[in-house]
Amino acid sequence: MTHAVSTQDASARDSSARGGATRCADCTDGLGQARPVAPGSWRDRVRQKPGLGIVYRVGVFIAGLLFVLLGLALTVLPGPLTIPPILVGLWVWSTEFEWARRFFLTFRRKARETWAHARQHPVSSAAVTVGGLVAAGVVFWAVGHYDLVDRLLALVRG
Repeated sequence: MTHAVSTQDASARDSSARGGATRCADCTDGLGQARPVAPGSWRDRVRQKPGLGIVYRVGVFIAGLLFVLLGLALTVLPGPLTIPPILVGLWVWSTEFEWARRFFLTFRRKARETWAHARQHPVSSAAVTVGGLVAAGVVFWAVGHYDLVDRLLALVRG
């Protein structure tokens, strides 16, 4: 066992001497490794121009970030409005960044598995969906009928 630890330590020292496993040797902009593109494609021509390639990657990152922030800002509203903008932002990032593509593929796989499960069990899926909608309706009704927001604000203010 001691031999295995020393081998791992030596391997870690070798990789840190080469730049480490946590940093991409080709990535100098801090945004992670770029997704591979087809040679001669529009994106390949953009990447060939040094300044334009960085500007494009930063632009894609900012566009994705704006969608994600929009989704987070929508969390104050009731309903599932927060999910679509976050997924759109993740999709925008996945067009350019490998880390986002892997993350997005995980979401897509889980969504397909969930849809397949719902198709195999339509009665229970419908019952859960209808039950959730009824529960949300009851909560909205109770908040409005009993003035729960006003009561909560009065309680907080003292």
